[in-house]
Amino acid sequence: MQDYENVEVVKIPKDRTGVLIGKSGDTKNKIEEALGIEIEIDEEGEITIYSTDKQVDALSLWKARDIVKAIGRGFSPEKALKLLSDSYMCEIIDISEYANSEKALLRLKGRIIGSGGKSRRYVEELTGTYISVYGKTVSILGEFEQVQISKDAIEMILKGTSHAKMYKFLERHRQSVKRRELELWK
Repeated sequence: MQDYENVEVVKIPKDRTGVLIGKSGDTKNKIEEALGIEIEIDEEGEITIYSTDKQVDALSLWKARDIVKAIGRGFSPEKALKLLSDSYMCEIIDISEYANSEKALLRLKGRIIGSGGKSRRYVEELTGTYISVYGKTVSILGEFEQVQISKDAIEMILKGTSHAKMYKFLERHRQSVKRRELELWK
């Protein structure tokens, strides 16, 4: 191997390394080719990302790191690859910061997901983001402003706000976005 100027190291759950690699290495290869970087995966879930002379831009290493983290937090490779775009980001919230016991952690995860996934789906639909609840985290993937709104809504739930109040917050925000869009068209 050559000398690498920049290196990023990310740890992901072992059960997600297969998803990162993909069928016959497809996902790993797709990330490497799209960004001009190299990815090395060990059996413990430690991912090392190397810059190369083929690197697409100065942010390639960080984009690769964010894609790997997103896959590690439960997103499908198709969704995680949206992070190739400069307008997408992934925010990770540690649910354990809001829970004082394992039982409380499970309850909070259940509140975020909702009955039959309804709560999570509703937040995703109203904000245009993707949400993954995995381990002790909830991750939000989408465009910057939408991720911030989703994060606010999820933190409301984590702090004990009722679902109805959180839904109203999201609907108000959605209406203000529509009003802004209408103003742009005038």
